[in-house]
Amino acid sequence: MPQDSPDRARSLTVISWVFQALGAAVFLLVGAGKLLAWPDHVATFEQIGAGQWLRYAVGAAEVVGGAMLLVPRTAGLAALGLSVVVAGAALTHVFVLMDSGWVLPLVLTAAMAAVAWIRRPETLALMGRGTVL
Repeated sequence: MPQDSPDRARSLTVISWVFQALGAAVFLLVGAGKLLAWPDHVATFEQIGAGQWLRYAVGAAEVVGGAMLLVPRTAGLAALGLSVVVAGAALTHVFVLMDSGWVLPLVLTAAMAAVAWIRRPETLALMGRGTVL
């Protein structure tokens, strides 16, 4: 696999940090709202019908993932997990809630997938499957 040019690598790092910072802010805020039982989150999970335990689980995943996005070594792994969480949210809005709330989760899925791809060397190193160059 050819090496990235220094300019391309720098650009990808900047893009990753922008997505990581924005993602961390969104996930920390929204996850906290779920854990603190903000009324709109309680109502949404009531509509889903899976029980409020799911709100707590998703909220905890978002808060932990949002914090992990701010650590370069764990950002890729966090982004990978969060992309699964928000892809599930997008699908839930389309197929269960049948509303237009799928747009933000879809955008967040794409942003987190980009971070996971950019940070894949760190993720592989974290898993003991490679080294960070």
